[in-house]
Amino acid sequence: MKSAKGLAKGKLIVTVTLANPWIYPEANNYPQTLEEIAGMACRCCEEGASIAHIHAPKGACSRTIELIRERCDIIVQIGMSSEPLEERREVFEAKPDMMSIILNHHDEYFHQIEVNRLHPRNELEEYCKLCQETGIKPEFEVWHYGSIWNLNYLIERNLVGRPYFLTQFFDWPGGTWSPATPDEFFHRMRYLPPNCLCSTSVMGPKQNLILPLAIATGYHMRIGTEDYPYIKKGILAKDNAELVRKIVNISRGMGREVATPAEARKMIGIG
Repeated sequence: MKSAKGLAKGKLIVTVTLANPWIYPEANNYPQTLEEIAGMACRCCEEGASIAHIHAPKGACSRTIELIRERCDIIVQIGMSSEPLEERREVFEAKPDMMSIILNHHDEYFHQIEVNRLHPRNELEEYCKLCQETGIKPEFEVWHYGSIWNLNYLIERNLVGRPYFLTQFFDWPGGTWSPATPDEFFHRMRYLPPNCLCSTSVMGPKQNLILPLAIATGYHMRIGTEDYPYIKKGILAKDNAELVRKIVNISRGMGREVATPAEARKMIGIG
């Protein structure tokens, strides 16, 4: 299976995001302590996830990664790209497999919580240089077409190595919102540069429409409590492992097998 400009795609890479649900304050089905985070990451790995997107507590990034790596080989991806680079120095010291880097300014709105932060191109350049120095693979967050312009800017300056791993965000509330519709999904994918591995994040129940499109067209996906904590309308998932199990069963039912962490590392270019 092949996208218009991307890489040939085979097995599905499932990213599970273990963080708190931003727009569902009633949900408490996510891990909170370091032990719980590590344990849940590895349970999700057993269910078919190959990447764990983690919001490690301040000062505990290294220990969180250690606890996960002691138990399983899931790819560790450290999030919270909203924070400025200077507040994320400990992530580079901890050396996760991947690190989330937003390619545009943050403008998000969660139940009267405003997140507005600038991420200029000079910060993106420094991020890329530090990732090259530490061997951390960037996971670039794409929220609109300006994100793709910035990615091409970095590519032209030889600051990122192929393949480029992206996550496209849909239906996240705020000034960087974009609709979770098939039209937006296919139109956005059309503008990706070559050599991209592209995952898909949808905040809310519309992921039930968009994520099967990602499976069918050879793209990848992100699920978990941060994006949508419900297993179906009105029923909270027991935990993240149940959410992974659901999407893995859907993918296999559509005839697409999921990648193991070892297979995903080769596809992404880690290690």
